[in-house]
Formats: sequence, C-alpha cells, structure tokens
Amino acid sequence: MSIGELMAAGGIVMWPLLGFSLVTTVLILERGWFWLRLRRQQRQLVQQALAAYQQNPAVALAQLQQRADLPVARIFMAALALPEATPDEFRLALESAAQAELPLLKRFHTVFETVIGISPLLGLLGTILGLIRALSSLRLGEAAGERTLGVTAGIGEALVSTATGLVIAIITLFFANLFQGLYRRQRAFIQEVGGHLEILQRRHYRQLMQPPIERR
Repeated sequence: MSIGELMAAGGIVMWPLLGFSLVTTVLILERGWFWLRLRRQQRQLVQQALAAYQQNPAVALAQLQQRADLPVARIFMAALALPEATPDEFRLALESAAQAELPLLKRFHTVFETVIGISPLLGLLGTILGLIRALSSLRLGEAAGERTLGVTAGIGEALVSTATGLVIAIITLFFANLFQGLYRRQRAFIQEVGGHLEILQRRHYRQLMQPPIERR
C-alpha cells in the first residue's frame, strides 16, 4: 500500500498524523546527531582540558574556546573565565552555567511528549469517525451491495487510523526515552567532571594564596 492509498484509507485524521510523523522524524535525526557528536568529542576534550589546567589554566581555557560548540566546554569556560575567583565563586559559576545548558540538553522533549499523547487520541478519533461512517452506511432491511462496501470502508478507515496513531506514538516514545536516558547520563557526566575541575581549582587557589617563602 502506497502512502497515498494509506492516507485515503485512514481518513482525514491521517493528515495531522502525517505531520506528526514528519516532525518527529526530523527531530529524532537532529537529537541523534547531537548526542552522537557529544559522545564522540566531549570526553576527550574534558581530559585534555583537565590535564592542561594543572599546568596552565590559560592553556585549558584556550582549548575550551576552540570547542565552544560543546555544552561541557561552555560550562567550563564560564568558570575559568572568572578572574581570581574564589572556590565558592568558581562553584557557583559552574552550577549556573550547567543550569543554563540543561534546556539545550532537553531540547524538543516537550514536542515528543505532545506527539506521544496526541497521536493515539487522533487514532481514536479516526476510529470513531470510521465507525460513524460504517454505521451511517448500514440500513437494516436493505440488500447487501453498495451499503456493505460503505461499512467495510468505514471499518477499514477506523483500523488504519488507529494503527497509524499507535505506531507513531510507540516509535516516538522509544526515542524519547532513549534521549531522556542520554540526558540523565549527561547530567551525571557534567557533575562528575565539574567536581574534578573544582578540586583542581581549589588546589590552584591554595597555591596562589600561600605566602612566598622568605629567603634566609
């Protein structure tokens, strides 16, 4: 069955379902590329930045600025860019920057939830409309023929729209849960590497605050 035949068989609710399927496909591809790029690039960048920070914080900041397209790089930059920050100020800068990046990590989650909730309802609406069409074609006491074809078409419309709505909702739910799991892992990763950076910053701060050793 072609797409045109499927659209014709499912009735009017197939048009919004088609729109939902197209939007969901585009967003799934965008989010998939986003998370794939993060998993490939950010861990190596963080390791390099932490190693460079122990030698020279300015070098670490320069490395992060070259990869400002990554959320973890922007979080680190917000803290490292503070001049002569105390440990508390450094921690607050990290936490504030991390909070600012969370909406980007959860981008389109509301859209996925909306599609998951509305698609089955549209399928149910198609079921009701199809049954109404089937019942309106049925006349008691009349011979079988064209009326029977109308009943069959109405029932077919009900089944196609219901199945389409459920398929869209199931696929969207799968990817929404997948991206939600990646989001939780990313939050844990940010907290982990942020803690490592705080430890290094506190050590660096203590060295700066130590009074110079007087020569005898």
